[in-house]
Amino acid sequence: MALAPAASAQRPPVVAAASDLNVALTEIARQFERDTGQRVDTVFGSSGTLTRQIQDGAPFELFLSADEAFVDTLATAGLTRGRGTLYGVGRLVLFAPTGSPLDPAGGLAGLARLVASGGVRRFAIANPEHAPYGRAAEAALRKHGLWPALQPHLVLGENVTQAAQFATTGNAVGGIIAYSLALAPNLQGRGRYALIPAEDHAPLRQRMALTARAGPVAARFYDYMQTPPARAILERYGFGLPR
Repeated sequence: MALAPAASAQRPPVVAAASDLNVALTEIARQFERDTGQRVDTVFGSSGTLTRQIQDGAPFELFLSADEAFVDTLATAGLTRGRGTLYGVGRLVLFAPTGSPLDPAGGLAGLARLVASGGVRRFAIANPEHAPYGRAAEAALRKHGLWPALQPHLVLGENVTQAAQFATTGNAVGGIIAYSLALAPNLQGRGRYALIPAEDHAPLRQRMALTARAGPVAARFYDYMQTPPARAILERYGFGLPR
């Protein structure tokens, strides 16, 4: 029993991250281990859900949110070390699986025509209640007058990764998902996508912060996220980078 604290100390820190980072952060964590010999474990979910878990005492040492407001909430409550730093700006895409009648090249205007013709039975977005990418998707749809007509056909993912899974199924004409996930290897060849103009929604300013319980390995990974190798991976997955 006396060995338990030492064994616990050897466990990698847990990094909680917004699900749009699922592929990019996994790759960064592998590169971090190669470069430093140290390891972090990652968990992914909607930013709102992860925020609530941190408030409830979840043992996360670093939080990467898809909406900086969640980090601000935790910082105000004294649950983080300061207010952290911006690590990227996300983008939305209109995605259609192979064989869908939706052509993403036509943008949301094309989606509107398809809705008007009765050609949309199911359309996927992340849940706007706790997923920043879902809120951004709702904002874009509202801007184009699509929200009332499309709402009965929405399939809501718990997070944007689940929304992407729903958008690739045969009984959904598509969805609005994170650009980073559209660029992921597992979606290559499974459909088409087009960027939604950034001005159609509030910027997806993504911020990270160490939690109050963070140890030295988590702090090192936080610093590593701001280095050229990590930034290059984020850029490859479509994130805008802070200067």
